[in-house]
Amino acid sequence: MNNQVSSIPSPATIPSFEKPGKELDRPLVDFPPSVWGDYFLEYKCDDKIIDDYNKQVEGLKEEVRRMLIEAASTASEKMDLIDAVIRLGVGYHFEIEINKAIEELFNARVFNDNDDLHSVSLHFRLLRQHGYNASSDVFSKFKDDKGKFKSSLSADVPGMLSLYEATHLRVHDEDILDEALEFATYHLKNILATQVSSHLTREIGQALVQAYHKGMPRLETIRYIPLYEESEKRNEVLLKFAKLDYYLLRSLHLKELSEITEWWRNLDFATKLPYVRDRVVENYFWTLGVYFEPKYSFGRILTTKMTTIAVLLDDTYDAYGTVEELQLFTDVYKGSLWWDVSTIDHLPEYMQFAYRVISDFFDEIEKYLIKKRSSYRLHYSKETIKGVVRAYFAEAKWCKERYVPTTKEYLDVAMVSSNYITLTVASLLCLGDNVTKEAFDWLAEMPKILTASLVICRVMDDIKSHKFEQQRPHVASVVQCYTKEHGVSDDEACCELRKMVENVWKDINQAILKPTPVPMDVLMSSLNYSRVMDVIYKDLDGYTFAHLVIKDHVKLLLVDPPPM
Repeated sequence: MNNQVSSIPSPATIPSFEKPGKELDRPLVDFPPSVWGDYFLEYKCDDKIIDDYNKQVEGLKEEVRRMLIEAASTASEKMDLIDAVIRLGVGYHFEIEINKAIEELFNARVFNDNDDLHSVSLHFRLLRQHGYNASSDVFSKFKDDKGKFKSSLSADVPGMLSLYEATHLRVHDEDILDEALEFATYHLKNILATQVSSHLTREIGQALVQAYHKGMPRLETIRYIPLYEESEKRNEVLLKFAKLDYYLLRSLHLKELSEITEWWRNLDFATKLPYVRDRVVENYFWTLGVYFEPKYSFGRILTTKMTTIAVLLDDTYDAYGTVEELQLFTDVYKGSLWWDVSTIDHLPEYMQFAYRVISDFFDEIEKYLIKKRSSYRLHYSKETIKGVVRAYFAEAKWCKERYVPTTKEYLDVAMVSSNYITLTVASLLCLGDNVTKEAFDWLAEMPKILTASLVICRVMDDIKSHKFEQQRPHVASVVQCYTKEHGVSDDEACCELRKMVENVWKDINQAILKPTPVPMDVLMSSLNYSRVMDVIYKDLDGYTFAHLVIKDHVKLLLVDPPPM
């Protein structure tokens, strides 16, 4: 790279740009600038090291494969090994072996009579993660004759941690898992407060901050590697394999980010559209949360660009354009030939540039899809853009009229303007032939898992960003809509809205259980986008204030790799 991470300027040291058009009544925003600049623009790796690591990985991979097939002598050992392989981020190498083992575990039902809390909880979690509808009744055995979880369980620290992680796979009408979550959380917090720091307490601390099921897989991997390294049960071959594989993937990810950064710099938004947030690194991080595997390399590049286009639209409608200008821009996207640049002469100059950027990007997608003989997918992506600009314009009118809709009326529009429909479809454009036209049609019907993902995105965003946004003319947030509709305080509204988020997570967990109407790749996109929101918006608007949240995540993933 062309500089060191220590030289990345803090937001306070970067001068604010002078935004054009201040003579008009614009909803201008002082977004914090990028903390990365051109840090990722140039990436050079040592090809000899990469070749050496690749050779080592191929040999170690076969050793791990043999372990998965032969080494574990009991079901408990096999589950622990599978869990470690997945959490160390190398499960994608062994999908056939892992899926076969999980299916065998489900069919054998070997844990119906098991009384070990860790084994039962891990068994349940692994089955649910892989789409098998394991019964939550297996936890009834851990209750006393009064119907409460046995207090003696609190002494089983690994079991309590496993129970806690398992509860996040719960679906509707599983009261026993709701109770288990409360029980496990209470005792894990007590363990942290009373026990000396250890490998296990550090794992508990991480889990209480970010449950594994709701975490971004790649981020969970980089946090799990040092914990696994400290574990007495670690497997040295698996640990070395995971570290080497992580390094190789990191090299690929840095190359992709370098290419995307160059694309962004060549667009020259800083000069031509200075109101648009420079978040290209954060956009890549967001996409990395959806899929990290090598086979999705071009998909990551394309989806990151689409995320950047989404931010361009968001900031144009929300942080710069006047209602009159936005009406013209929205009208352009109403027709079936909205990509025709000859129709934009009447737009303001900055909007003409924005339009051309979007049009050029869709030309790039179209050329790729034609080569892959899947050009039909372009239609679905374009339709999402048309829907998004309509939703943005509806919000712009609400803002100008100072209209506060009902919660439902707001969410019907704001779930679309969250752009998660756009990004979900974009993430599927480059997937293989197993994602068919029927899958795109299914998504267009707004299935529960997609709706749940949109609710999580919009509600978590609004809870954490509405106070900052309301410092300027802005459409009412879901918090304001809820407070007005129900006559409650902001805190009460946020409490109820968080319950809404927890409730729709159960929809997501239900949707990934077999049999599924579409391939798991489609469902995983919605699940992983929901995970990204949980990570970035848990404590504050981590995207707008990227220097407070995402910066540390990016450093962990791409700047400071674990020692080999």
